[in-house]
Amino acid sequence: MAIGPATDPATPSTPFHDLDDFLALPRVSGLAVSPDGSRVVTTVARLDDKRTEFLGALWEIDPAGVRPGRRITHGAKGESAPEFTADGDLLFLAARPTDDDDKPPKSLWRLPAAGGEAVEVVALPGGVGGVVAASEAATIVVASSMLPSAGDVDDDKRLRTARKDNKVSAVLHQKYPVRHWDHDLGPERAHLFSAASFGAVPADGHADLTPDPGDALRDAAFDLSRDGTFVVTTWNRPDPGAALRSTLVRIDVATAQRSVIVDDPEADLGLPAISPDGQSVAFTRETLSAPDRAPRITLWLLRFGGQPVELTAEWDRWPTSVTWSADGASLIVTADDRGRGPIFAVDPATGAVRTVVADDFTYSDVCAARGGEVCAARGGDVCAARGGVLFALRSSYATPQHPVRIDADGSVTVLPCVPLPELPGTLTEVSATAEDGHAIRSWLVLPDGRDDDAPAPLLLWIHGGPLASWNAWHWRWNPWLMAAQGYAVLLPDPALSTGYGQDFIQRGWGVWGFAPYTDLLAATDAACAHPRVDATRTATMGGSFGGYMANWIAGHTDRFAAIVTHAGLWALDQFGATTDGAYWWAREMTPEMAAANSPHRFVSDISTPMLVIHGDKDYRVPIGEALRLWYELLSRSAMPAADDGSTVHRFLYFPSENHWVLHPQHAKIWYQVVTAFLAKHVLGQDVGLPETLG
Repeated sequence: MAIGPATDPATPSTPFHDLDDFLALPRVSGLAVSPDGSRVVTTVARLDDKRTEFLGALWEIDPAGVRPGRRITHGAKGESAPEFTADGDLLFLAARPTDDDDKPPKSLWRLPAAGGEAVEVVALPGGVGGVVAASEAATIVVASSMLPSAGDVDDDKRLRTARKDNKVSAVLHQKYPVRHWDHDLGPERAHLFSAASFGAVPADGHADLTPDPGDALRDAAFDLSRDGTFVVTTWNRPDPGAALRSTLVRIDVATAQRSVIVDDPEADLGLPAISPDGQSVAFTRETLSAPDRAPRITLWLLRFGGQPVELTAEWDRWPTSVTWSADGASLIVTADDRGRGPIFAVDPATGAVRTVVADDFTYSDVCAARGGEVCAARGGDVCAARGGVLFALRSSYATPQHPVRIDADGSVTVLPCVPLPELPGTLTEVSATAEDGHAIRSWLVLPDGRDDDAPAPLLLWIHGGPLASWNAWHWRWNPWLMAAQGYAVLLPDPALSTGYGQDFIQRGWGVWGFAPYTDLLAATDAACAHPRVDATRTATMGGSFGGYMANWIAGHTDRFAAIVTHAGLWALDQFGATTDGAYWWAREMTPEMAAANSPHRFVSDISTPMLVIHGDKDYRVPIGEALRLWYELLSRSAMPAADDGSTVHRFLYFPSENHWVLHPQHAKIWYQVVTAFLAKHVLGQDVGLPETLG
């Protein structure tokens, strides 16, 4: 199987041949559908005029797939998170500077369906971080935050002003954790607020639905009933050993009365989705992991007043999103599946799973439409009655995210939005056999302009997670940029990858340096057997868990000419207690397991040039991993620094970046340094570094 257009190698002209052109490509994310299904809105992000930030704008998409998409917002600081009200007005988040405040937090705005200018609906001192609107009532619920000692919203504003004016950033912690991904936690705490969609937050005490929440709503997932009368949200509760575990609570919007509806001491609960009739809530249950047992995620259903029931006990896939069909007859879920992400329907009565659409794409942001009709041609002269229609975003490694409509018969219609880029190569699949007999599948990107007589050097790219899959478009880790440089790029799913069943995950659990490692080598051998791949010129790279595997590979084989390790785990003895969620590491890795799987123990065997990359604001894999790796690489490896301090290794450090390196100017430098490093050690070419490095 091969998918993706080809270009003439003599005249390379795709956006992937120039980093500035690549960064300028529009990026689609998020999807909102009006209650009657007549309007579809997404967010399109582009570089700002200074090319230092991506700014989002809302675009309206023709649900019939006939008319081109059109931009409908033009704020200087961008817009995001579209959501429709019951009346068809469009809500969104935006920060709009004023004369009094040039850097305000995001607030909630409403763009009337009848036309006119957007008006501010909800403004809170802590900003607005998310919104859900009732589809049959004038009620919305927003996520925001308050300082714990604040008595109300006005008091919260006063305290924030005092901290800002006095330049106070100190936080006094009482509980764990204290950091998350790329930001420090506290002192503010997440809250949920209710409001009428046509006015500002009410002044009475019931506006705050979650008084004194503590850390319960950090990273909460919540849903609002169609009639706007109640919310179901995840609710963190402390467990022994400084751990957190998520439960489900129901909150009455009128009174803010809260009750726990599901509390499972053996699992984390998430992704609540209230049924259209308001009588049930579906959710995911992720079992707590242990050193000898990987987690498992299944779909559950609670009929209010009854007991929760597991729906997908016999289905060997992990739900990644949950919503209801418009009529409530089915639960619509997505799941990783063999390098793809199809849409499935689950019968809430029997748990039976059927495939709605399965192709070479991964689907996200699935929305069910109800009522009304969708025009299939201009002028409305041809219309198809809506029944079971879904809207979603989809992507693959051959195309970035774009909106689509899925009709009841499973047919998919691409909805015109922004142009999809031409690719500098093709995408195919390769399969290998692991040492234990398991099949290991990979995507293989092949560059244009290569044939059997001039095969391409190979880059092995290892995904993060580790519970993940190479099955969707990545803007940060994009193989087509390397294909434009003439490389073939291998994207394997080794042990621990999702979409291949629980046993496939379990075979790599707690033995990171064993089955995943040998799977990667088997996948590399299979790719090297491809006639368009040059097996004599290979390199490997990865980020996060992929960076860990790159570090492990460095100490266990010299088959690669160069290794790039981004945000990689190096010394597992120090990592466990310094990562932002040490409690999950403690329940997954014993000290003995950490020692057996720690790359730092094999530093003396490293004889391959390494490029180490890390951001200082990375709290998931703290900077100490890179600092220790760099010192030990130069002092204890088989390729240490020379007497004059020079070395073949390099360390690319970003003081202001996090786990991913998101700012466009830094992403550009990232690729420039990586390609220069690989060119030197894989191709034998000297490529200049960007002058912006100084």
